[in-house]
Amino acid sequence: MTQDYIALRTFFAYVFAIIGVAEGLREWRGYSVEFTRKFIHIAVGMWAYGTVLLFERRIFAIIPPLSFVFINAFSYWRGTFKAMETGEKGQLGTVYFPISFVALVWLFWGRPHLLVASLMPMTWGDALAAVLGRQIGRRRYTVAGSTRSLEGSAVMFLVGWVATVVSLVLLTPVSMDLGAAAGIAAVTALVATVVEALSPWGIDNLTVPVVSALVLVLMVK
Repeated sequence: MTQDYIALRTFFAYVFAIIGVAEGLREWRGYSVEFTRKFIHIAVGMWAYGTVLLFERRIFAIIPPLSFVFINAFSYWRGTFKAMETGEKGQLGTVYFPISFVALVWLFWGRPHLLVASLMPMTWGDALAAVLGRQIGRRRYTVAGSTRSLEGSAVMFLVGWVATVVSLVLLTPVSMDLGAAAGIAAVTALVATVVEALSPWGIDNLTVPVVSALVLVLMVK
């Protein structure tokens, strides 16, 4: 149990440091809120590794993401952390993502490779797709009122694929062949990219991790 308390302290120090850095980038360096939101998004998503490596008990492991469901909801309501709020009404992605995190920790505790891999397409793919898609996106399409670019979707697939491969290779209990991991990750990233394209108003923070988890459960023995 002492290890779990250490892990909790580590998490809150880590996340509030990340938020502090993001606020600094926004306030003093002039970075856009879209960039700082994704910076925080990636950092929080990468805590999946901290979850499986540092915590000993599931009940403690869900405390960090569960607490940020409420912290982020409060920030959305009051605009507390401006580095992660767009100011758009109904844009609850920062609340939905920790909800997904909580669900996956609870369901996949004891299967760390699936827990982390399920979060990687959303953590890396979605974040870089948004940032790079705005810069290089030329071929745009609109689904359910949300506009994206083909270039951004391609970034999501490629980056999500790489991040998922890494998590499967590093964390699968029985050593997984790189080719098998690459194939499983490619299917997962492709489905995640399609789901993200069809999900409006930040709900992709729920749908992408859940569907990624389903694909991985079906494909990984």
